[in-house]
Amino acid sequence: MSPQEKITTPTGKDLTDHECRSFSRNSNSIDGKASHKGGSKDTKNRRISYGKEPKEMMDFDDLLPYIGEFGFYQKILFILMIPFASFVAWVYFSQIFLTLVPERHWCWLPELENLTAEERIALAIPLGEEGYSKCTMYDVNYAEILSNGIKVADPAWPIKKCQHGWEFNYTDIPYSTIATEFEWVCENSALPNTAQSVFFVGAIFGGLIFGWIADRFGRVPALVGANIIGFLSGVATVFAGSFWEFAVCRFFFGFAFDNCFTMMYILVLEYVGPKWRTFVANMSIAIFFTFAACVLPWIAYFLADWRLTCLATSIPLILAVASPWLIPESARWLVSQGQIDRAIEILRKFERINGSKVPEEIYKQFQETCAKIRKEEEAEKSYSVLDLFKSRRLRKITILFIVIWMAISLVFDGHVRNVDNLGLNVFVTFTIAAATELPADTFLTLVLDRWGRRWLACGSMVISGIFSIWACAVSNHIYSATLAILGRFWVNISYNIGLQYAAEVLPTVVRAQGVALIHIMGYVASILAPFVVYLDNISSVLPLLLLGIFGILGGLLTLFLPETLDKDLPQTLEDGESFGIDQKMWDVPCLPRKSRDDETPAPEIFRSFGRTSVRNSMRASLRGEVMRSNLIHRSSIKSQKSTSPTIEVAKL
Repeated sequence: MSPQEKITTPTGKDLTDHECRSFSRNSNSIDGKASHKGGSKDTKNRRISYGKEPKEMMDFDDLLPYIGEFGFYQKILFILMIPFASFVAWVYFSQIFLTLVPERHWCWLPELENLTAEERIALAIPLGEEGYSKCTMYDVNYAEILSNGIKVADPAWPIKKCQHGWEFNYTDIPYSTIATEFEWVCENSALPNTAQSVFFVGAIFGGLIFGWIADRFGRVPALVGANIIGFLSGVATVFAGSFWEFAVCRFFFGFAFDNCFTMMYILVLEYVGPKWRTFVANMSIAIFFTFAACVLPWIAYFLADWRLTCLATSIPLILAVASPWLIPESARWLVSQGQIDRAIEILRKFERINGSKVPEEIYKQFQETCAKIRKEEEAEKSYSVLDLFKSRRLRKITILFIVIWMAISLVFDGHVRNVDNLGLNVFVTFTIAAATELPADTFLTLVLDRWGRRWLACGSMVISGIFSIWACAVSNHIYSATLAILGRFWVNISYNIGLQYAAEVLPTVVRAQGVALIHIMGYVASILAPFVVYLDNISSVLPLLLLGIFGILGGLLTLFLPETLDKDLPQTLEDGESFGIDQKMWDVPCLPRKSRDDETPAPEIFRSFGRTSVRNSMRASLRGEVMRSNLIHRSSIKSQKSTSPTIEVAKL
């Protein structure tokens, strides 16, 4: 049955052509308070009518059932997400394997080069409680020592710092990295962490720049540009001859972080229907991103050369130059720019490949709606992120989100970077830890819309913190690593909840800017994460202990946020100020509770679909790249009278 003839609701009832359009319009409404107060012009325009058909608004999501919500062309785009999901995993994680330092290293003494490594260590390296020193050597005349036939050092000999560099045991890490090549150890051991922080600074600038490009010139140019920057800076890293050259390369490589995948992520989500967005948003990460992350350590292991690893993870990014011929520009973006004819041309391509048929009057109605919306936008007031701090309750909620997201980002990235400190094979451990993304995403998909955001975010963060602290108290490396990986599993869940939670709570008129601010602050926390991991040089307990404390505190703070499950999302600042004000801290949404008295009754099919579409469309923002990459987006944050929740999420 073609989409213009009928469509099936979640309750199983088939709707006719006219009912389908009214049904889509009602279910996509996100004007939470307006729908209850009855005074909204938008609510009146979208009122369901079974009599004479009115001249209705036809927004983008209303077209999707006609074109195909997840047809053959959308499936092709879903498959095309594979390389871009791989790129973002390699951009994010590759530096770990470029800067690894073997656990066993010691001062190099050219006078003893004719001895075996064991003989050099026994004769020249001081022995302490934690084993042989990595940064000091005995200050003696080794020519005289050798002439006297001495083979073992005297602990009473004077000690000095390494004078001629270091030598490394490459048993566990079978190749030389840039850190070992330039000897970033001992007093220079913080340099790899500093370079990682520089990478995140670059990510902030990249988000701003490519967010602007995406909104000014389109998603595809931003996608191509981000990947080209990643390609050039990644290849340039191979020629780095000093720390500062390496850091500059990492800064520009950070430009590609998120953006090399985000724009593709946005494009695909914008072209699939609400009921498929949960699948697309989750599975693109759970399968493609996870697989690429699990493969990365073995690319480094088998190439056994940091320069080749750098090339292998950077050169593929140049494939993005083929994007304009394979990937359509965002029709939603084209509509927002007034290029409606070009958007319809792209939609007709979807129509042909999917084998569907859209009546011409539908396109005409869509054109009229777009023209009307643009005219209304020009007359509407613009809001800024500062409006979130002008009222008491919104200010408190915004600050809570900033603090919680910083805690989540710090804990998540800390677990990622700390894998080298777990005392086991870093390649195996990283693979297992990265693989936790798949079950975490799957579990979250199954329970998030049943258990709610607040308690699940709190529980996952607290449990992650408990496992992290527990790992500190275990001396056995295998048990400690297992507990740390379990901590990583639970913080994966917290991370994914946090990415969409703020987008649901902040009002529509400042949603994009507010979420962007929160994620920028998360990057600031990520800048600090490498230095938390660096504390392992002071005490092996400190990194996981701090990650555990931050996790528990961040989790408990989520209890002060309002729950969004089955709630109409706020549109205006007034809505945001009063959102969840009647909720109590100990309310649990999955437990039986009294229904809201002030909610206007609606036919069950519409209530059911409305909640489902809101949850699915917000779930589509599972990864914060959609919001982070569009910091300076303006058109999508205005109070659009005909904006649906699915359009809002896709443009954020």
